Amino acid sequence: MKFALAAVLLGPGTAIAATPEYRGPVYDGAAEGSEDWAYPRIVVERGDSRMIYNTREPLYELYLPDPSVANGAAVIMLPGGGMRMLGVGKGTQTEIDGFLSQGIAVALLEYRTLQMSPQAVERASAPPPPNAPPMRFPKMDIVNGNANPARDNPEIARLIELAVNDAQAMLAIMHMRAGEWGIDPKRIGLLGTSAGGGVAFGTLLANAPDEQKPDFFVSIFGPSLQDVAAPEDAPPLYLVTEANHGPVTDGLMAVFSIWKDAGKPVELHIYEVPNFSMTIDLWGDRLFEWMREQSIIPSGESQ
Repeated sequence: MKFALAAVLLGPGTAIAATPEYRGPVYDGAAEGSEDWAYPRIVVERGDSRMIYNTREPLYELYLPDPSVANGAAVIMLPGGGMRMLGVGKGTQTEIDGFLSQGIAVALLEYRTLQMSPQAVERASAPPPPNAPPMRFPKMDIVNGNANPARDNPEIARLIELAVNDAQAMLAIMHMRAGEWGIDPKRIGLLGTSAGGGVAFGTLLANAPDEQKPDFFVSIFGPSLQDVAAPEDAPPLYLVTEANHGPVTDGLMAVFSIWKDAGKPVELHIYEVPNFSMTIDLWGDRLFEWMREQSIIPSGESQ
């Protein structure tokens, strides 16, 4: 499979947040493994939320910081949605703006998700009923940092494999075009939110060439969906979650211990806030300071 080097130049007003420099396919041709998927891509917008269903041909949007603040660092964002959709609403837009303000390039990746019929999408995207109780997460045994609630589901396992392929392909594109985009190929990381964190962990742990591995990883309540062992070349981890996010919190605590026991750089923040309420306003300042401490971005960059 070939990675796509061509992308579409976008004009003003195309983006929902900062305007991307490019938007294009991840692969040059059909994505292997989803050629026969039947259901079309569906985008549902409701208020500040934007949900993308049935990704079968991965896409990316590239956002470049102003040259006056650009420092060469880059992050690939993997949004969440339970592997069933991708949530790229207002919160994602705010995160992109926050990274750009720090001189960090951003690639927003639309990786492959579970196929759902239009009727299933309609049901899944319906707003919750008024006064619906908060979501409760069942207790789950965490083994080797694995917080996957569907460990024995072959369909989900195959889907995670395809999504990891997409993230690896995006990393390869970032390396191939680093000079053109003003990116340092040794400072390209992943930011995974919720299920996107699981995809990012899979990418980090895969046996792959250096250009398909992240140099750092930021998880926003994104647990590993497979067994974890810190590799010899383990990158720095920055982990953020809510206190009551059930297996997600327990899984990230386990990952923290695995990385720490291996003597690898890792930082974990657990906030007593409602689930899914965390924004970059809560965790961003410390993240960017950590990135300076890890020499991912230079000290003294804009706050």
